[in-house]
Amino acid sequence: MKIKQISAILAAGCVLGGSLLAFSGCADEREEIVLRVCNWEEYIDLGDWDDDELIEVENIFTDEEGIIGINSMVDDFTEWFNSNHDYKVRVEYSTFGTNEDLYNRLSLGDVYDIVCPSDYMLMKLIAEGNYVEFSDSFWSDDEENYYAQYVSRYIDGAEGSIFYDYDWNKKAACYMWGTLGLVYNPESLVDADDVKSWNMLANPDYKKQVTIKDNVRDAYFAALGMLNSEYILQNDVSLEELSSLMNATDSQTIAKAEDILKNIKENVYSFETDSGKADMVTGKVIANEQWSGDAVYIMDEAESDEENATELWYSVPEECTDIWFDGWIKLKNGVEWSEQRHTAAEAFVNFVSRPDNAVRNMYYIGYTSSIAGDTVLEYMDYNYGAEEDAEDTFEYDLSYFFGDGATITANASEFEFDDEERTVINRGRQLFTQYPPQNVIDRSVVMLDFGDRLAQINQMWINVRCLDIVDISPVTIGIVAAVILVVVAVILIYAFRYRIFAAHKPKKGYFKVA
Repeated sequence: MKIKQISAILAAGCVLGGSLLAFSGCADEREEIVLRVCNWEEYIDLGDWDDDELIEVENIFTDEEGIIGINSMVDDFTEWFNSNHDYKVRVEYSTFGTNEDLYNRLSLGDVYDIVCPSDYMLMKLIAEGNYVEFSDSFWSDDEENYYAQYVSRYIDGAEGSIFYDYDWNKKAACYMWGTLGLVYNPESLVDADDVKSWNMLANPDYKKQVTIKDNVRDAYFAALGMLNSEYILQNDVSLEELSSLMNATDSQTIAKAEDILKNIKENVYSFETDSGKADMVTGKVIANEQWSGDAVYIMDEAESDEENATELWYSVPEECTDIWFDGWIKLKNGVEWSEQRHTAAEAFVNFVSRPDNAVRNMYYIGYTSSIAGDTVLEYMDYNYGAEEDAEDTFEYDLSYFFGDGATITANASEFEFDDEERTVINRGRQLFTQYPPQNVIDRSVVMLDFGDRLAQINQMWINVRCLDIVDISPVTIGIVAAVILVVVAVILIYAFRYRIFAAHKPKKGYFKVA
């Protein structure tokens, strides 16, 4: 009897267990789509934060207290999406190192649904028609349309915003943005007046002590800043004219820029792609042309060294700066689009645009998000605001980005002021670097795609970066020629002696062993 009862219980258990497995199987059998995302290397929160990295600001988007990255952003998105839809998404996340690397992959047939290149590459993809506009529903007032709700009006809003001016509205969504300037060490005999101009890159007072970016766009922009410096500083130049000057690509301008860059090449320590960060932190160089996001990283790293803490600053040259940005774009030449794929791609942009996630990404990579909102403003105050008992403070105005009345009580010692008006001028530390003041924004332009002038500018860059025979002194040429002649003579003498020896060499078997 007991055996029968046990058997009945086991049978019932098997049925119940099978039902649960079947139910679970039904949940797993939802249709799954693959979303192929390609982004810059190290350009999203990968999680695994320590407990002491908790950002203690109010988080209205989750049940958690504060903001912390436990899982990767991609994993959190997948869980969030799959718990809110009747189908699943699996993200295939890839990275690229340069815009050209991404473009070459696309040209060779690599397939992605959504990518995040820089401004000029966005322009190129849009000009080639390789994009799918974001849907009208992406811009609706749905509570999960975080990008539409929280993107700064300066970035993607009304007339005067970056995307509005350049007709990228609804074609792309901004991810990170910033300026181009000079990180420098004020304790290393760097004159504050010198870092106010792009001319510092060719200033012989700092020979072999500064570095410049090893890419044609950032180097060309600096060269045009030097070329037009006197005119810009001595005239009331409108933003429209400034943009025209800093985007000039006529043959005469390119030739002048080449001469300037060759002069810079002789003066700088090096052209660098990523080594400039370490060189600044270690003190190998005292100034470095840098993107604002990496400038923040450099300042944080230099300041965190307990034994040799160094206070570095960031300057935006008075002539102008390049407002750069990276943005998400859906590719027309991706995989076959469907309503579900559109939804997943736009949901991904929305998820990384949720203000608490924007803070996570900003903390992890050091760059500045396009997202505004109280959460982001509180995070900046949490990071860089003055202590309550601080004496020399002022209200740093960020209304152009966060909206009317948005300010942060900041330490005056971390900014350069106009003594009379007590307004921030053109240099400062981390807060200034991430959110420059309005007067810097007023002299900022977007560097456009080179278009059909790319080939000529690339040739100019080759002329600058590669050894040019006309730049070699006659003495050097004579020495190299003499060395070559000596080497050739030695080879000929050796060959002649070898032939004589071979002619008199005993034939095989001539010597015999008795």
